[in-house]
Amino acid sequence: MLTIDINCDMGEGIGPNNGLDIDTALMQYVSSVNIACGFHAGSPSIMHDTIRAAVRHGLAIGAHPGFPDKENFGRNPLPLIPEEIYQITLYQIGALHAFTQAEGTRLHHVKPHGALYNLAAADLDLALAIAQAVVDFDPKLVLYGLSGSELLVAGKQLGLTVASEVFADRTYQSDGSLTPRNQPNSLITEEKQAIEQVLSMILKGQVRATDGTRLAIHAESLCLHGDGKQALLFAQAIQQALLQSTIQIQPIQPTSSLST
Repeated sequence: MLTIDINCDMGEGIGPNNGLDIDTALMQYVSSVNIACGFHAGSPSIMHDTIRAAVRHGLAIGAHPGFPDKENFGRNPLPLIPEEIYQITLYQIGALHAFTQAEGTRLHHVKPHGALYNLAAADLDLALAIAQAVVDFDPKLVLYGLSGSELLVAGKQLGLTVASEVFADRTYQSDGSLTPRNQPNSLITEEKQAIEQVLSMILKGQVRATDGTRLAIHAESLCLHGDGKQALLFAQAIQQALLQSTIQIQPIQPTSSLST
């Protein structure tokens, strides 16, 4: 049977009750959550509340580190060298870990956010800095990265379990990168289009780029963004479509060569 992890970025403080209402509603449709660590969004109290909710729903919990730039929601690149990237990543993983430990659970994965994620997809040196921070904190953690990206190469090179991530609500360029958010048609807003793209990526290993090119793609984890206007409706419809196609939803199982 085919399986897929569904992950969602949470703890970013967007919406009523610091975003916890929509986050909690979405949790019933996903298997993993990526929780902001206070740099691009979130706060200690939001981190704690989101972890508590995720524990109640039995979800795999991941750190979602980003650039220290709340004003731009971590979506603008900052001129940091690899050593600084390593340091901010390690710092944020440690911050979220403290709350998971307090709640009697553990971290499952790390997924960079925004500009940090996109830069690591193309820059191997930066990707290696992120992967090294994950290894040094806990080599059993799973590293999430864009399908076909340098971040996955870096993670594999350092012996981590990696998760090849695809997107339900984002379009792709002909080189396999995500269409930048400042360009037209970067977001998928129609439910039917999102479902068609998801099923094509999982069942056929293909995605259609904005120029019509069909790209080969490997899907292990499917990202749903929780900050979209139709996030909850998308989550419900996609979960139903997956189950109807006998695709099982479950977290990524760590298989790192460094694990003990």
